[in-house]
Amino acid sequence: MKAAVVNGFQQKLEVKEVEVPQAGYGQVLVRVKTCGVCHTDLHAAQGDWPVKPKLPLIPGHEGVGVVEKLGEGVTSLKVGDRVGIPWLFSACGECDYCLTGWETLCQHQLNGGYSADGAYAQYCVAPAAYVARIPDELSDVDAAPILCAGVTTYKALKVANIKPGEWVAIYGIGGLGHVALQYAKAMGYNVVAVDIHSEKLELAKELGADVTVNGSETDPIQAIQEQVGGVHAAISVAVTRKAFEQAYKSVRRGGSLVVVGLPNADLPIPIFDTVLNGVTVKGSIVGTRKDMQEALDFAARGKVRAIIETQPLEKINEVFERMEKGQINGRVVLTLD
Repeated sequence: MKAAVVNGFQQKLEVKEVEVPQAGYGQVLVRVKTCGVCHTDLHAAQGDWPVKPKLPLIPGHEGVGVVEKLGEGVTSLKVGDRVGIPWLFSACGECDYCLTGWETLCQHQLNGGYSADGAYAQYCVAPAAYVARIPDELSDVDAAPILCAGVTTYKALKVANIKPGEWVAIYGIGGLGHVALQYAKAMGYNVVAVDIHSEKLELAKELGADVTVNGSETDPIQAIQEQVGGVHAAISVAVTRKAFEQAYKSVRRGGSLVVVGLPNADLPIPIFDTVLNGVTVKGSIVGTRKDMQEALDFAARGKVRAIIETQPLEKINEVFERMEKGQINGRVVLTLD
């Protein structure tokens, strides 16, 4: 089969022929049709994070395809089912986190396209219990970004713990942010969209943002405090330290900052202000299988749709180069069928 392989960090991926993997006990073999490209894939290929991925590695955790073979013991799926290969490749199912609905915190989890080979390939094996069932209403292309960008931003809004009619600020209207904005509107929130690019703010208006702030022209902290009295929650999907600091300071008393993006920087938290104002700072990482089901349902009902550009697998290195330069609007989905 054809696959894009990371042979070493800081190297270009090699698109080459490799053996088709075999489905083991409890696994399914998936013929991959599409796979979204996430910034995490680029981090994996460059070895950016403290916990390094395995090498060699086939990245990809937004894979959509069809079950081609069932491993021994699989009864929940059948050949021909459409499924998604997500970041939460598997978890132990037995620890306190798994048993209390926080399987994304399981210390024994495997992650698709990081600690386990992912979907930048024509075939991929995955545990039957952890693949996502793709609704019939979603195309293979449209479903792919929901498997990470969708479920990640949806979960962040859930853990923000705000009510319909309250205000949420989304910092960064890019690949994650434009999806987060749609989920926020579908969940009944008022949205402030913050970015430094006017074209992204025009997109935000088209997607239903109630207020837009250009951070390159206006102090977003002051603008948000003056226009809405501070937000009940701020979701930072941008990857700059400044955006995180602004997001924190735009939250009203008793509100929350939810950290999603992963810039290579620390976030200074003013302890006095945090205590005095009762501000909560939370980290949110992807979502559980239940979160995934809900996120896909929003998309299947037409409430959320990522802006997508398709490219063949062979173009992955060019896609990564554009991603590094910030030249991608929305999400890129690789086609493999």
